[in-house]
Amino acid sequence: MLGLAPSAPALTVYAATSLTKVMPTVEGRATYSFGGSNALQLQIERGAPADLFLAAEPAEPQALYHEGRCARPLTFATNRLVLIVPRRNPGHLRSIYGLRKGGLKLSVGNAAVPVGDYTRRLLRRLRLSSALQANTVSQQANVGQVLAQVAFGGAEAGFVYATDARAQRRRVRTLFVPGWAQPPIRYQGCVVKRGGADTAGARRLLGRLRSTRGRRALGRAGFGLPPRG
Repeated sequence: MLGLAPSAPALTVYAATSLTKVMPTVEGRATYSFGGSNALQLQIERGAPADLFLAAEPAEPQALYHEGRCARPLTFATNRLVLIVPRRNPGHLRSIYGLRKGGLKLSVGNAAVPVGDYTRRLLRRLRLSSALQANTVSQQANVGQVLAQVAFGGAEAGFVYATDARAQRRRVRTLFVPGWAQPPIRYQGCVVKRGGADTAGARRLLGRLRSTRGRRALGRAGFGLPPRG
C-alpha cells in the first residue's frame, strides 16, 4: 500500500496584532504569529521562520527591505486611531480634550510599537502631549493589550485602531478624534527572504490582500483601502 505524500507546510505569516480577526478570513490555512510590529521585525532579523510579514506601519518592513531581509514592501490597508472608554465610562470622559484634566488611568502602546508611535503623533498635533504626564499611563506592547485593558476595566481610556474598537463594541465606546489630527496609518507587507521560505505562497497571499477579494475582507473589517496600484 502506497503511503500518502506529506502535505506541504502551512504558510507562516507574522502579522500586526490588529490583523488578528481579518487575516484568517483571507487565508484560513496559514500559520499566524500576531504581535507588535517591532517585536516581529526583531524576530525575523533573528531568523524566525516567517514567509510573509504584515506590519501596522511602513517602518518595520522598510527596515527589513533595506537590510536585504525582505522584498519591496507594499501598502495593503489603512486605519485610524480612536479613543476608547469602557461602556460605563467610569472616568466620565466626554471628549479627547478631557484628557487634559488628568487623574485618569490611560492605556497606550509603548513608543516603539506602531500604535504607540501613532498615539504620540496624534497627541502632539492636538497639543495634548501633556496628557501622558497628567494621567496615570500604562504602556502596552501591542494594541490588543490596550484594548483588553480598557474593555475589562483596567484603564479608563486608551488609544486603539478603529478596527480593534469594533471587535469589542459591546464593552467599549469610542470618542471622537478630529480627522485633521489623524496621523496617516499605512499597513505594509513584504515577502521575507530566507532559506527555505515559501516565497511563492507569500507573494500569492500578499497579492490576494491587494485583490478585490482581499480589499472586500479588509473593508468589512473596518480597514481603509489605499488606492489601487
